[in-house]
Amino acid sequence: MTTLEVIKPGLLSSFQDLGRSGWQSLGVPVCGAMDSLSHRLANLLAGNDENEATLEITLMGPTLRFGRDSVIAMAGADLGATLQLPGADPAAPGTPLPLLQAIHLPAGALLQFGRRRSGLRAYLALAGGFGLAPVMGSCSTYLRGNLGGWQGRALRKGDLLPLPATAPTAVAASAEAVAAQLQAVTGAAPGAPIRIIEGPEWAQFTAQAQQDFLATPYRVGAQSDRMGYRLEGAVLPRHVARDMLSEAVAFGTVQVPPDGQPIVLMADRQTSGGYPRIAQVAGVDLPRLAQVMPGESLRFERIPLERAQVLLLQRQEILLALSSPHARRSPHADRPQQ
Repeated sequence: MTTLEVIKPGLLSSFQDLGRSGWQSLGVPVCGAMDSLSHRLANLLAGNDENEATLEITLMGPTLRFGRDSVIAMAGADLGATLQLPGADPAAPGTPLPLLQAIHLPAGALLQFGRRRSGLRAYLALAGGFGLAPVMGSCSTYLRGNLGGWQGRALRKGDLLPLPATAPTAVAASAEAVAAQLQAVTGAAPGAPIRIIEGPEWAQFTAQAQQDFLATPYRVGAQSDRMGYRLEGAVLPRHVARDMLSEAVAFGTVQVPPDGQPIVLMADRQTSGGYPRIAQVAGVDLPRLAQVMPGESLRFERIPLERAQVLLLQRQEILLALSSPHARRSPHADRPQQ
């Protein structure tokens, strides 16, 4: 049996796709990739459908051995990935693995990770997919519910993931084309404010709270995870503190609990909540938010709903152009040099 061997699991490595849609009415979270843009780019480069599961790698990556010839691609955070080819001196440093390129690996190749250079989450796509069985129409891992992905959990040392026996030939987008379009895809320079639109309860907050929310930085707290980012900064009081009925929430909803410290709901969010929603992160900036790690700071910028919609549509048009036949190349994927 052809397998992907997990020699070291890393800090948190789980399989994610674009989410488990259609089940929120039954209380099942959507989950999915925290940085859906990097997930989609990795799949694009590997020649996959954008919803094929990728391995979401958080901060400290795993060590993986590929049991067959494979084509892989990585996008998102630069976590110091390297490749060691079969027969290489185990004591020698591996070959750096570039982001945003399709790479051919021979059977027995070792993928490792070193020092983080930027970002928080990297996405590893395998041409043809990892062969996972969908649960409720998705291969995303719901960690709290032990659902989906690989046995409903993060990778563990010693895992042997069965892979399809034959690696398909990837039709990968040009790395140069992807690199040239990245700025347009993300829609904002690194470090730019996270764009938001007013939430349904925006008007319940005092004028000072609204001003502080937009004018002062917030630090991502240590208790932040895939369910939500707990922010630390200016307290956001309401005109009158009153209880609310639970309402629908989405990826990027900014809730404010009684302590006045906002929480941004992320991919593994609950399906409804009873805290007032001061804002909603614009969809185009959710991938940038997902790359902010605990201890780092961010700012918010308010934009009109119409502007948020236009930005998201523009990003989608660029991704469609990148995935079109004229933006692809069909020669062989790049091979790492010894």
